[in-house]
Amino acid sequence: MQDEPLSFRTDKHALLANVALMYFGEGLTQNDIAKRLQVSRATVVNMLREARESGIVDIRVDGRSLAASSLGLDLRVAFGLDDVYVAQSDPEGGMPRAEMLRLLGRVGAIALADLVRRNDRLGVAWGETVHALSEHVPRATTSGVKVYQMIGSKMSESVPTSESCAIAIANMLGAACFTLHAPAIASSAKVAQMFRTEPTIRAQLDALSQLDMAVASIGNVSEETHLARAQMVSPDELTAARKAGAVGILCCRFIDAEGHVLRMAPDDRLISTELDSIRRADRRLLVVGGADRADATRAAIRGGFVSHLCVDRALAEALLR
Repeated sequence: MQDEPLSFRTDKHALLANVALMYFGEGLTQNDIAKRLQVSRATVVNMLREARESGIVDIRVDGRSLAASSLGLDLRVAFGLDDVYVAQSDPEGGMPRAEMLRLLGRVGAIALADLVRRNDRLGVAWGETVHALSEHVPRATTSGVKVYQMIGSKMSESVPTSESCAIAIANMLGAACFTLHAPAIASSAKVAQMFRTEPTIRAQLDALSQLDMAVASIGNVSEETHLARAQMVSPDELTAARKAGAVGILCCRFIDAEGHVLRMAPDDRLISTELDSIRRADRRLLVVGGADRADATRAAIRGGFVSHLCVDRALAEALLR
């Protein structure tokens, strides 16, 4: 399909792309899609045919079409972003979170595949959203790409590890993968500093300061945040962060409503990329879902940590309110 300027794309293109993703990506039946969209099965059949004939579906879903909905365009203008990909989800938030994450992960994977370039140094964060993305990256060799784990390791039954996300993405891109051979959080600031000054780990952290692209998600500061679930922050530390103005957690670091990093516990015990490394990257893809992440997402954008955004419909609408 010949490239078209994004401004020439329409809501119809976005709808066709989402229908194709449900059918070819999620494996939903035509009846399932008809029920979700409240249209007839015949309409779904026609939409799938049109998606194929118009070139939106060509082995993989055309990510530029997903970025062309009116919601996506409104968000681009409102926040000054390069592109916004919107996954079709229940705007009322009624879709189970696991289902929403699968859909968001598929759309995020398409965005990643659209954005990654030859010889890129790609930083990968962690968490259930990045993990969902990593499971759906289209297999394609992109010459010279190097994938870097941005956060140290942490064994947790409830939160996917950072190295598993980086390795999965590297495998699908046919890329070299550089894991960070250190814990995500040390027992004390002194131990963390010892790790950071080890030559091998220092070289890995230095490499993270030269990223071309980064992919991450952001959490809020509720008791269910990844940091709390992985036992990387205590209840008292989380309460103190909220009192200090924290609204989001990006790569294990607290940020306030303006996107400023809050240097407070457990920051001095972390072995993770500095957020300035993300800000310096040419392409900064944030993949996040759920209206309850609106404040955190706004903060990440204000802080300069986002150039490309992938959200579900519920969050997209919350951001515009």
